[in-house]
Parts: sequence; structure tokens; C-alpha cells
Amino acid sequence: MTTSYKNKIVTIFGGTGFIGRYVVARLAKLGATIHVVTRQPERVYFLKPYGAPGQIIGHACSYKNADDIRAVVTGSDAIINCLGILFENSSQKFEAVHNDYVEWIAEAAHSQGVKRLVHISALSCDRSQSHYAKTKKAGEDKARDIFPRVTILRPSVLFGAEDNFFNMFAKLSTISPILPLIGGGHTKFQPIYVGDVADAVVAALTHDDCGENSPCGKIYELGGPEIMTFKQILQKLLVQTGRKRCLINLPIPVARVQAMILSLLPTPLLTQDQITSLQVDNIVDVGAKTLNDLGVKPTYMDAVLPSYLARYKQN
Repeated sequence: MTTSYKNKIVTIFGGTGFIGRYVVARLAKLGATIHVVTRQPERVYFLKPYGAPGQIIGHACSYKNADDIRAVVTGSDAIINCLGILFENSSQKFEAVHNDYVEWIAEAAHSQGVKRLVHISALSCDRSQSHYAKTKKAGEDKARDIFPRVTILRPSVLFGAEDNFFNMFAKLSTISPILPLIGGGHTKFQPIYVGDVADAVVAALTHDDCGENSPCGKIYELGGPEIMTFKQILQKLLVQTGRKRCLINLPIPVARVQAMILSLLPTPLLTQDQITSLQVDNIVDVGAKTLNDLGVKPTYMDAVLPSYLARYKQN
């Protein structure tokens, strides 16, 4: 059995982001009324064509305190938290986005009697020593303490038309004759299609609430069907773009010096914390619950990468 969300209210935090926009599109097809929480409601305009008139609504939130969060979730049947940042800047910090906001969302879900809460975390957050990972894990713990029925999804590195990973290195390959292999490029990843993550969110929401197979209160580690090293991923990217570039080993100490400079950019190409993250494999743990447990079949990279990496091909 599945739970119907037709005409029910689903509130999503981070709905204008990479994962969020795919989740919104899928929820719209289910007939849900979608409240997208954002600091700037006009940012929701591009999502409205996914649904019928009035189906997708922007809700302003300043994220200053728990009361702000509680006010925007009132009347919700389900809440999805897609909030997350990959690096810190003057206005956004890991502690706030990954801890405080998660705590406030979980508290609001509990106090308002919301039936379902799905929280997007990060794969290997329980193993990595990076500040990013530690705050992600701390956020998970807070969510589970406050709202034990929360479903937590931990995706690996994402791929899709708007991704920050393949697009960044593809762009770099158009201007640089070399691509860096940080720490030798041995770190393993299990790239997952963003659409599969969105399908996992929907599966967690719509799965029948009864029985031991319910996703409520469980953690799922989401990875694609292929496990590849960082070096193998860059090699695949170069095949897709038809470019020949030298892959140069960049030892961790040298990479950290590079990060000191690159982290000063408005959108950092590399940070110290990301280097720390790259020292731990980003793959699904043996025995973990996965996409298969949610009834989602993972998508191979070659089925998606050509559709958006073609624009980086050499003429």
C-alpha cells in the first residue's frame, strides 16, 4: 500500500536547490500542494510550471529562530529537508544550516503533529572527520532525538544536469591542460543520479506507514550502481567530453596549500575541509539500507552524463 498525497500539504526546505527542484517536480505529479520555504519567495517562480496553478507556493522564512520555522510548517502533512551547503561563507555556516536549522525543523514537525519527516544528509558523514560531515551527522542525531520517526537519506556525490561535481571539472577541462588528482585520486565514490534521490524521497513519503518495512525511523545510504575512484571518474568525464588532459597527482600537503588560495574565491574551487572529506571513501556501507530497499532502481552514469556534458565537447 502507498500513502496518497493528493491535495495534502508537503513543506520542503531547500526546494529551489539541486535535489529540491527534482523533489518538487515529483511531488507535483502526485497532486500534493507544495510549500517551498525560502528567504526570497520569488526564487520559487521557476518551479511553478512543474505543477498546476496554485499548487507550488513560495513561503518566506528568515531562518532566524525556531519560531520562523514553526510558522511556515503549520498545517503540513509532511516535511522534507533538503538544506545543505558544501562550503562556508560570511552568511552561511555549517553549524547553522546542518545543526540549528535541522533541530528547528524537527521541533516544528514534532510540535505541529506532522506525520512524515524526510531529512537529506550525506554519505560517510559517520566516518569522515571533515567539519561538513561532523555537522551533518550531528544534525541527523538531533533530528532522530526530537522526531524518532524521521527518515534519513545519505546520498553519495550527485550527478545531473545542474550538478556541482561533473560540471565543475568539465569546465576546468576546457581551460586547463591538467586536472588534479588530490591524494592520488584513490578515494572511492558511488555517484548517484539526482533523480534517483528524488525518487527515494517520494518512496519514503508514500510508503505505507504500517509494518516493519516502513521507512520511518530508518537511515538509507544512497549510491549508484558503480563504484569508481576519483581518478576513474575524471577519466570517464574526459571520455564524455572528448578531451585529452593530463591527470596529475596532487599530494595532500600540496593540495592544502592550493586550497588556501582557492578557498578565497566567491565560490571556492577547493577548501581545506573538502580535502579532509576526500580522505575517506564515499561509498555505501556493507549491510546498510539502500535504494533497493525503497524500491528505486539506480541509474548508470552513462545514461545521463552525455545529455549535459556534450556542451563541453571540443569543437
